Amino acid sequence: MDVLERAQQLEREGRSIIHLEVGEPDFDTPDIVRQAAVDALGRGETNYTHSLGLLELREAICEHYEDRYNVQIDPGRIIVTPGTSPALLLTFAALLETGGEVVMNDPHYACYPNFVSFLGGSPVYSPVFARSGYSPDPQDMASRITPRTAAILINSPCNPTGAVLDAGILEEVAGMGVPVVSDEIYHGLVYDTREHSILEITDEAFVLNGFSKRYAMTGWRLGYVIAPERFVRPMQKMQQNFFISAAAFVQRAGIAALRHTEKEVQEMVDTYDIRRRLLLKGLREIGLPVPVDPQGSFCVLVDASHLDTDSYRLAFDILEKAGVAVTPGIDFGPSAEGHLRFTYANSAENIEEGIKRLSRYMREVTSGGK
Repeated sequence: MDVLERAQQLEREGRSIIHLEVGEPDFDTPDIVRQAAVDALGRGETNYTHSLGLLELREAICEHYEDRYNVQIDPGRIIVTPGTSPALLLTFAALLETGGEVVMNDPHYACYPNFVSFLGGSPVYSPVFARSGYSPDPQDMASRITPRTAAILINSPCNPTGAVLDAGILEEVAGMGVPVVSDEIYHGLVYDTREHSILEITDEAFVLNGFSKRYAMTGWRLGYVIAPERFVRPMQKMQQNFFISAAAFVQRAGIAALRHTEKEVQEMVDTYDIRRRLLLKGLREIGLPVPVDPQGSFCVLVDASHLDTDSYRLAFDILEKAGVAVTPGIDFGPSAEGHLRFTYANSAENIEEGIKRLSRYMREVTSGGK
């Protein structure tokens, strides 16, 4: 966010900035989704809904998981939230006592440790490495389980690496005897592979998902958690106190997204894949190595330690001198220090221009002009 805010300041000063730092789709929300919200507003759907969410939306989520993963879910296990971040908060609030621990990979989504720490817990890091495709090491994760372990947190496709976990790893994680929290927010954004839900392996898991990434609905703030049955009532009580419910008309938009946007979503995925290949090719050609091709999400993690081992300093240097905004790897944990994260949630034209600017920057660095 520091990079983004500085980039915005430079733009106000008249600088041209190529944004490759923000993990947000650049597509418009599909028309049918927007129209569903307009229609709901026209019908006066502006009141609170059931605290678990509209039953029709929860049923549509169940249909989605049955169609895509061949798993059957009771809609009573779903809590619809105003964004996936509240779903994370409710989940860890239900699982954590003061001093509890959550095992997670490193690198990881930047906000995970903050949720855990805010609730009095401690993150415990299990490093992942490029040599193994950034896939988790179940043995290492298991070695970090203690009597204080409240949960294991996994994310596939992963932010920032783009790694997609195979079913074998999910099975090993599910068999560790600890509650599993599976962040599946990037499901549907995969290339040359298939993603698996933890619910294909076990019902005793918390699944986090939402509409921001796959359906280009970041500003709509609509997410959900699928929880084991015994946790639903405690989490529902917290929802009633903290959030009440997601907006009714936004939930109607979510129903339309799940049931009527297969064509639009596929077009977005195909476009992301073109951009992914373009960005990977360009980065490698200018001397920024990508150790592992991302299989999902819209993120690329690049080893830039040969330029500067301080990724925060490097990101700002690139921003100021090249006019390209990228995310410092340190945001995603100690193992990502010396790396930069690029996003291809931007147009092919902007990606090409960003590569040109980075190429000039690289030439200056290698010639000693930095």
